[in-house]
Amino acid sequence: MIFIVTFLASLLQYKKHFATTAFSTALLNISLIIALLLSMNLPKEQIIWYLSFGVIIGGIAQVIVHLIAARKYKVLKLLYIGAKSKKEADISTFKKHFLPSILGNSTAQISAFIDTWLATFLISGSISYLYYANRLFQLPFALFAIATSTVLFPKITKNLNDGREKEAFESMKKVFWVLFYLLITATVVAIISSKEIIRLLFEHGAFTAKDTEFTSVVLIMYMIGLIPYGLNKLFSSYLYATHKHLKAAKISAISLLVNIVFSVALIFPLKVYGLALASSIGGMVLFILTLKEFGFSEFVKFFEKKYIFYMILVILISIILAIVFKQLILFII
Repeated sequence: MIFIVTFLASLLQYKKHFATTAFSTALLNISLIIALLLSMNLPKEQIIWYLSFGVIIGGIAQVIVHLIAARKYKVLKLLYIGAKSKKEADISTFKKHFLPSILGNSTAQISAFIDTWLATFLISGSISYLYYANRLFQLPFALFAIATSTVLFPKITKNLNDGREKEAFESMKKVFWVLFYLLITATVVAIISSKEIIRLLFEHGAFTAKDTEFTSVVLIMYMIGLIPYGLNKLFSSYLYATHKHLKAAKISAISLLVNIVFSVALIFPLKVYGLALASSIGGMVLFILTLKEFGFSEFVKFFEKKYIFYMILVILISIILAIVFKQLILFII
């Protein structure tokens, strides 16, 4: 079901339709929430079964909405006609980029797996601290960085294929600053209000004040890497659009190696905090290497005086917003 959804989502993105894919992920969450509500007072073993079926039902729901959208945008018809066509398609480019794309897009999952494994050697609860903090890190990352790069990628690809490099560059520059401002705001708010956010969301039941202390610091370590990770999504899209899949894969592999080295080095002095910080360091390396491939000279052209002024203004507004947000949470608590 994940494959069907991902495949149809790619075709719908080519048709410049993003809403269905963006919304469909909520269906899995809704399914899991309903499963939890239905199994609230049941034994733990049965709750696990309910959640398992919730995952399946959520997957089916995502497939259904994508099939409806695919039919509306005539994607299914194209697939059917393509299946009947006797004309052979040239998939040599696909074969060439397939394995590098797998490597380049799987490093985040490999890194998360290694961090989880290393956390098993630490005090009880370390895996949970990483998980809760990483979920909060992923929220602005998905809302801003992934969403932006997903929408921008087809446009950049089309402009480059049509020989309109200047338009592709201008689109990237405008999106870069919007994304940068959003990531700055999210980073400042999360770092200043980390403890209050964790306390509001998770401090109840078995989650104690001590757990809040640990998780809030882990969140800060993760948020240090939000800006480089987020901006990297934008520039890595450019690498993929220019068919530099192998280069992007090598950069991801180097970043993963750096992450692993720092995870092992920092786990002893900083414990669980070191694992989160190592992830942020890996993100910085990833962003720098991607920028190097994109071209530092081209990147410098993004920095016009008015944008730098807006950046300073956004930082100041973000600090004020973070303080107000922090006081609001304290009032709610």
